[in-house]
Amino acid sequence: MSAADRILEILETNGAAQYGDEAVSQLQHALQCAHLAERSGATDALVVAALLHDFGHLIHKLGEDAAARGIDARHEALGRKYLARWFNEDVTAPVGLHVDAKRWLCATEPDYFDTLSPASVRSLELQGGPFSEAGAAAFIAQPHARDALAVRRWDEQAKDPKAATPGLGRYRSRIEAAIRN
Repeated sequence: MSAADRILEILETNGAAQYGDEAVSQLQHALQCAHLAERSGATDALVVAALLHDFGHLIHKLGEDAAARGIDARHEALGRKYLARWFNEDVTAPVGLHVDAKRWLCATEPDYFDTLSPASVRSLELQGGPFSEAGAAAFIAQPHARDALAVRRWDEQAKDPKAATPGLGRYRSRIEAAIRN
């Protein structure tokens, strides 16, 4: 099985699970995020990162309600590590940094917190809350931090149960193109 086939299989099989307390499935959320990235003119690698940003939720064994039980699954680190076997940092870094991007946005843009869903507010608490000034400065200085911020903004918008998106097959060629040779 190719890497693209394996990734797509996991998205199809495990993506039917509910996205935490949101009104969409994991797959709906992933497709909406990728579609938003695509519509904004993002690079292929960033579209793939948007599609796969929550991949860690699909592969951890803590259950769909981990955050509701007070557990930070560290899905961003798990997803980044898993995907690093096939992808370069232009895909994996935004995946691994999208949680810290939320922490940065909450620390630096006072109105951003108000855009978070209740589930995202709960997970923010588990993830350490908004960054301190020093933490925010360290985050934004990292390579790919700006891409992670873009993924984070799409992430918050990608929770509409009525949103129409292209199917998963649309992203196969982008995934294949982003895989290291």
